[in-house]
Amino acid sequence: MTGDTRMTDDIRTAGDPRLAEEIRMTGDPVVTANILEVRGLRKTFVTRGAAGHGEHVAVDDVSFDVPRGSCLAIVGESGSGKTTTARIVAGLETADTGTVTIDGETAAGRGSRRGRAARPVQMVFQDPFGSLDPRQRVGAAIDELLRLHHRLGRAERRARVLELLAQVGLDERCAGEFPGNLSGGQRQRVAIARALSMEPKLLILDEAVSALDVSVQAQVLNLLIDIRRQTGISYLFISHDLAVVRQISDRCAVMCDGRLVEEGTTAEVLGSPREEYTRTLIDAVPRPGWTPRRRTGPAESGE
Repeated sequence: MTGDTRMTDDIRTAGDPRLAEEIRMTGDPVVTANILEVRGLRKTFVTRGAAGHGEHVAVDDVSFDVPRGSCLAIVGESGSGKTTTARIVAGLETADTGTVTIDGETAAGRGSRRGRAARPVQMVFQDPFGSLDPRQRVGAAIDELLRLHHRLGRAERRARVLELLAQVGLDERCAGEFPGNLSGGQRQRVAIARALSMEPKLLILDEAVSALDVSVQAQVLNLLIDIRRQTGISYLFISHDLAVVRQISDRCAVMCDGRLVEEGTTAEVLGSPREEYTRTLIDAVPRPGWTPRRRTGPAESGE
């Protein structure tokens, strides 16, 4: 986890329930509806080892809601089940049991979906290279999605490509670049633009800024905050970085060993946690003046 507090000085205040209320009141007329409702998700994986086959429970009876126009962050250690949960919501994994309801449409266990049914939710990953073809120029990558999923002519697609790039803070020149010629922050902006081209109502961000340095993190977070204000989109934000979560989310859910152990407003969960596990996560964040202990190995101890 990063404990660099410099980032917070450069980021607009987003982790405030008033932002979600502002978006809901000025956006969708059904202001009390949830864009996402997850109920009783369970997901197991078969494990293989020297002792034979076993079963690992990655997600265990997980339920939560994401109100329209809001941002819910799911936090936890690696292996806590937060990414598996996000992948089930996105339709990239199928739950053993449970339901996922997106914009009023329920699917048992979610699972792979194609065409128009996949459009209400999109996902942005930690490594944008996973969703970008290194041999395809940025503009062509966005144009391809517009051509497949929207009834737009060539000129309309071109204008929309430039509009999407501008929305994520990139100029026209980037449309002609290959992903390898862009910085990490620029590639993540392109990944966000491609996701937005599908006009989703829910955007899942899985460790989307964790690979970026602090200054670029702040820029991308500000971008996400602005997009949310402008469009009323909802976010499901997966992260291990509590400093980032404080800045961008209205609500926060904590996962441990596949289970949801605590949920509430971000200010409540991270400011006055009820669960010991949540307090442990918060205490693990390095603070100013913290000095790591130097390990004493065999060579240093003379053994």
